[in-house]
Amino acid sequence: MNNSVWIVASPRAEAYNLSSELGIPLEIAQILVNRKIHDPEVAHKFLFGNLGELHDPYLMAGMKEAVERTRRAIAQKEKILIFGDYDVDGILSVVMLFKALESLGGEVDYFIPERLKEGYGIKEEHIDMVLKREANLVISVDCGIKATQFVRRAKECAVDVIITDHHRPGEVLPDAFAILNPALSNSGYPDKSLAGVGVVFKLIQSIFEKEGKSSSLPHYIKLVSIGTISDIAELRGENRLFVKFGLKGLEDVSNLGLRSLMENCGLTGRRISEGDIGFRIGPRINAAGRMGMTDAAVRLFFSSSHQESMELALLLDQLNSKRQRVEQKIYTQALDRIEKKSLDKRYKIFIMGCEEWHRGVLGIVASRLKDFFYRPVILFAYEDGKAYGSGRSISEFSLIDCLDECKDFFLDYGGHVLAAGCVLRLEKMGLFKEAINCFAHSRVTDEDTKRKVYIDTKLDFSRINSSLIENYFLLFPFGVGNPKPIFLTEKAEVVSSPQRIQRKHAKFLVRQKGRTFEALAWEKGDWVESIQRGDSVDLVYSFQFSTYLGEEKLCLSLEDLRK
Repeated sequence: MNNSVWIVASPRAEAYNLSSELGIPLEIAQILVNRKIHDPEVAHKFLFGNLGELHDPYLMAGMKEAVERTRRAIAQKEKILIFGDYDVDGILSVVMLFKALESLGGEVDYFIPERLKEGYGIKEEHIDMVLKREANLVISVDCGIKATQFVRRAKECAVDVIITDHHRPGEVLPDAFAILNPALSNSGYPDKSLAGVGVVFKLIQSIFEKEGKSSSLPHYIKLVSIGTISDIAELRGENRLFVKFGLKGLEDVSNLGLRSLMENCGLTGRRISEGDIGFRIGPRINAAGRMGMTDAAVRLFFSSSHQESMELALLLDQLNSKRQRVEQKIYTQALDRIEKKSLDKRYKIFIMGCEEWHRGVLGIVASRLKDFFYRPVILFAYEDGKAYGSGRSISEFSLIDCLDECKDFFLDYGGHVLAAGCVLRLEKMGLFKEAINCFAHSRVTDEDTKRKVYIDTKLDFSRINSSLIENYFLLFPFGVGNPKPIFLTEKAEVVSSPQRIQRKHAKFLVRQKGRTFEALAWEKGDWVESIQRGDSVDLVYSFQFSTYLGEEKLCLSLEDLRK
């Protein structure tokens, strides 16, 4: 129970039309309309789409050139170096492209910079490493769109560069042999929001179609689904198809390393959800990069030894546990600073830094603070006279636009609307804080910093039946662009005394219209002090499913509650 603003979607005529045309419950139709899906044909594709609906990869500018150059390198046994990023999206992009090109007989190598030593992206000095490894062709994955100096040096050294990326470009594009990036205004590609793994998949798809190996593509979609979810890409269009069918494919995994990782996560022999990726598999892969051991994650997916793969999966688990401890320490320190200085009363954006903070986890901490205070946050680690920042933002405020306004302060920066990073000299932090606070105060209103709960539809318990649930499952997977549906049930009766579980959660039974459900309030254990049996409450919740003794159980996962 908090001061959230409840925004209930108004019933729309289009929902009645979709319900009638597709034969689906009105509540499901209303959810589709809320996602801006009004047309019955578009809605049918959203609910029942298949991999046959993937776009022609040659719609993406640069694809023809990239495919021809890569195939020539394979045929002539040229050394191909794949240059990747250290997050899940980048790591899996490296793994996918390496395996694909190697399967075609390519001479392939890879390089991923260490996050804490070299930072993000391809830098001019990386040409020395490329020449040392005697590579004739460099293919970047999940990075490179701003690597103008590196590409210039590479051309001088007779090394061709193909860039595959999905980030926003700088003012000048690199003069590369080919650039694959759906985010470019002239890319021509229908889906602008592919993750790095998605762009790499389109390249692999193009090459495999030329080589008559299209039947192998479904194996790669499993990794695409993990990278897409972990990179918080919008789950619409192709991304939705990648994730939907990739998750299904993860029920039967042949890659020894991935199987070991899933076993370590307790996911063997069960249906895999987007939550399993976002909260179990993804963080373990990410932990390797965050804690400066990226190569451990890559080696896991290349391992052919059961013992080695189990050891590497255990190492990722240990790195993730260490990451969690470091993250919690920084979060506690930042929270203490905010509360002691009443920063939430004074600023529309939080800018904080410390020389003791581990920059590998700052993005996660920034995300937690953003969720708690509902305002943009950028946290910095101070090292060697530089400030390394990682930020997260609310939907009302574009973080990358904000950094664009302050670009003169930075040695380097980049990112997306909701997540971005930057590096600047420590001596400029004072002026940077003034500039960014000024910008944020002009763009972020008091209303923006109020947490909004967007409710898809009112729902009486009597409407929760097998037809509703069956059609609800068609909406999977949930994520950015297709959030988990939120329902409002009014005048429900609390019919059991609320219990605190694991000291931080609350659980009780609620009844309305003759139906009773278990309600779970995660991270809201203090609710047990203000709710009692017999209370009449309005509930805002999402569905949560669990399996017990072979039976699937539906609970209500509470977002908010009012008496």
